[in-house]
Amino acid sequence: MMNFSKIMFVSRNYMRHYSVESKELVVEKLTEKYSGVTVIGMNRPEKKNALGLNLVNKLELEVERLNSDEKARILIIRSLVDGVFCSGADLKERSKMTNHEITLFLHKLKSVTNKIQNLCVPVIAAMDGSAFGGGLELALACDLRIASRCTKLGLVETKLAIIPGAGGTQRLPRLVNPAIAKELIFTGRVLDGKQAEDLGMVNHAVEQNTSGNSAYMKSLELCEEILQNGPVALKMAKLAINRGLETNIDTGMAIETACYAQLIPTKDRIEALEAFQNKRKPNFRGK
Repeated sequence: MMNFSKIMFVSRNYMRHYSVESKELVVEKLTEKYSGVTVIGMNRPEKKNALGLNLVNKLELEVERLNSDEKARILIIRSLVDGVFCSGADLKERSKMTNHEITLFLHKLKSVTNKIQNLCVPVIAAMDGSAFGGGLELALACDLRIASRCTKLGLVETKLAIIPGAGGTQRLPRLVNPAIAKELIFTGRVLDGKQAEDLGMVNHAVEQNTSGNSAYMKSLELCEEILQNGPVALKMAKLAINRGLETNIDTGMAIETACYAQLIPTKDRIEALEAFQNKRKPNFRGK
């Protein structure tokens, strides 16, 4: 449960939104041209957004809420702390845990990243600062990753005599050449945003702006493009891709066929055809 909540309306030149705030998370529901976009902002400056149990529990709660929100279209995960996305595990908190408690925490963290990966809507990680260890694993669970060029990224766990424990050993080799993934994990090497883009770890590496939020602003640009498309189609596309990656191509083709079949009776599909014929913009309802 959040410590407190606050509803506020903010007028800007590009959006209006309300936000639900807690000590460690700020959840915003954007409106106007970004209607349907939810932004989860990590806000733990004293710990550089380290993944403590409290933050992980709150993140899980918000993702679960979003998964049952019929109006949700896109999730952006970002940081509200300058210069950092997420520094990884809260090592000070972990040093006080028993071996059993560490095991339970890793199960929780892995569960959260799995829920992010399997969230029914597209998820974008906006990395305007460093992402190490579990922080990078959190981003790897997202569908798209945007980073500023100066952002530092790395799965550095082997430097601490451990390995990535929230999906990093599985997700990174599915994004980049497995031999490159092994090299990065074995060495604990830290990359900048441009190097990560060159390897395919991030979709876009952008020059940082004076506000320190260039990755977030680029994420909003992507949202504008995505929001023009059919909501149910986006969900089925994500499901088909994710499930297909887990199996062989023949089974993947069957999954694609099943997902496509879900779209044939939708009103949005008929609306798209009528809009095309009448040379107008479609008005999708998510049905």
